[in-house]
Amino acid sequence: MKKFLAIVIVIAIFIGVFAFFPTTETKYLRIHIRANSNSIEDQNIKYDIKDMVCEYLTPLFIDCDTIEKATKILENNLHNIEMIIDNYLVSKSFTYKSTAKINNEFFPTRSYSELVLDSGYYDALIITLGNGQGDNWWCVIYPPMCFADNTKNIVYKSKLLSIIRQILK
Repeated sequence: MKKFLAIVIVIAIFIGVFAFFPTTETKYLRIHIRANSNSIEDQNIKYDIKDMVCEYLTPLFIDCDTIEKATKILENNLHNIEMIIDNYLVSKSFTYKSTAKINNEFFPTRSYSELVLDSGYYDALIITLGNGQGDNWWCVIYPPMCFADNTKNIVYKSKLLSIIRQILK
């Protein structure tokens, strides 16, 4: 009974704290890849580039817990991202190159499973392939929502659960 009462009190405290203090708004860092054109080849290469960039960023973002850290990682890797993309483009006999930059740009409303990001301006990794005149692809890279198999590396920790486990010991 004593443990049950302790759990109820801890839960009540957490509910009270969250009721009186507003939660902070999550900031998002997006990715936007603009294809050279709408040709089948350019559209296919855009998806190859998406996979490569997400694969490259996954280990870099594994311990990233703030948007500031994520942005700094991108800033430090823009040249590497361009180099990886450009080498791949050359290997596939494309004559155009890429540019990678971080910019604050407008995005339309977009749904990712149950999360809806309203239209508005977001900081984003902007990758332009060649002329960048083709259809594009975008996603969220912080918090990571578009990395392949990112769920394998995410560990969710609950402060409340750890307190309850301590009480039950």
